[in-house]
Amino acid sequence: MASIPKAPLLMLLLFSLHFFTVISVEFLVGEEHGWALPSSKEGDQRYNEWASKHRFKVGDTIHFKYQKDSIMVVTEEEYNKCHSSHPILFSNNGDTIVSLDRPGLFFFISGVTGHCERGQKMIIKVLELPSPDSGAGHNSTDPSNNTTSNSSADSSSGVLEMAALTVGLFIVSLF
Repeated sequence: MASIPKAPLLMLLLFSLHFFTVISVEFLVGEEHGWALPSSKEGDQRYNEWASKHRFKVGDTIHFKYQKDSIMVVTEEEYNKCHSSHPILFSNNGDTIVSLDRPGLFFFISGVTGHCERGQKMIIKVLELPSPDSGAGHNSTDPSNNTTSNSSADSSSGVLEMAALTVGLFIVSLF
């Protein structure tokens, strides 16, 4: 039986790992609290504080779970007014997933009268996915790139790479 050279297989595996680094993540808005009117002790920044703890990228989704409420995607002006007659998106089905399909700011408010004014609103900043060759020319002095995150979702691509490498090395060792 002819032996298959291991070096080409290992190189193919390592090059294919590049495709595992771009994944999308679904974030549950408000986590266990969901999309609900914040209590007075939580303050009116509950959802913006939640959003600031995560790093959103193009392709990610945000999942709103709510009862007797609604979600509206609006313009910045409408966000500041807490009112929209013609939202970009309106949903009141209790289980809404919004795709973050572009870089930039997304503005969300509750569609129930008075809820936005009491803090049920949120701004999400979506980062552009880096191009494959942008790592070599990355300018580390750019302050807009100093985003940190406590989200375990951010480390999931590293976990996938390590799992793929482990499986690949196991397969190569069989030859």
